[in-house]
Amino acid sequence: MSDSRGADTGAGLSAGEPGEEAQSASGGPVTVVVADDHPLWRDAVARDLADAGMTVLATAADGPSAVNRTKATRPDVLVLDLNLPGMAGHEVCRAVGGLATRVLILSASGEHQDVLEAVKAGATGYLVKSASSAEIIDAVHATARGEAVFTAGLAGLVLGEFRRMSTEPQTDPLRPIPELTARETEVLKLVATGMSYKEIAAELFISHRTVQNHVQNTLGKLQLHNRIELVRFAIARGLETP
Repeated sequence: MSDSRGADTGAGLSAGEPGEEAQSASGGPVTVVVADDHPLWRDAVARDLADAGMTVLATAADGPSAVNRTKATRPDVLVLDLNLPGMAGHEVCRAVGGLATRVLILSASGEHQDVLEAVKAGATGYLVKSASSAEIIDAVHATARGEAVFTAGLAGLVLGEFRRMSTEPQTDPLRPIPELTARETEVLKLVATGMSYKEIAAELFISHRTVQNHVQNTLGKLQLHNRIELVRFAIARGLETP
């Protein structure tokens, strides 16, 4: 892949901090599966991620293979193309939804409907393929940390959809919110506005790592899996700050 391509991955919900690496749950390098039906692109992405110090556990050329290899290897991140033979990207997202693996979509399409469908199916982030190698590497690291990464302009779309969904009648009773500390509640409100961990840290005069710890503790208490779910949860319950 060439670094000459320029697509800003944006701020807010779209934030990955450039150059900041993540570790896997085991403390080692981030583990990845790359799924794309174009062999040159797939191999280039896998090579760039490996060169950046990540462990590429497997690659896949179609939807069923992406699901099977993700379930077999349990990577930290599945880098997934939306248009795969045999199984659409959003179907792959749903099929691996029970895993701890986070899904980062890399797609040639920036269509709003494609973005929303992928996020509703469980994708944590969405980049268009015009992103540079450095941006993709940063996005995979951010995804492994549990952050939501979106190509510029798409973060607002996702937040807007969450707000719209929060005004719709709830068919299920709301689950009681477990007791959160004052700081966890404060961080949750800022997460709901789409701020990045770095921006939240600056706002509250605490470290980036402390923000991450508060978010992880809140996810555990709320029995949620990633930041996308946390934003949806917070907005649905009116916790978004003006």
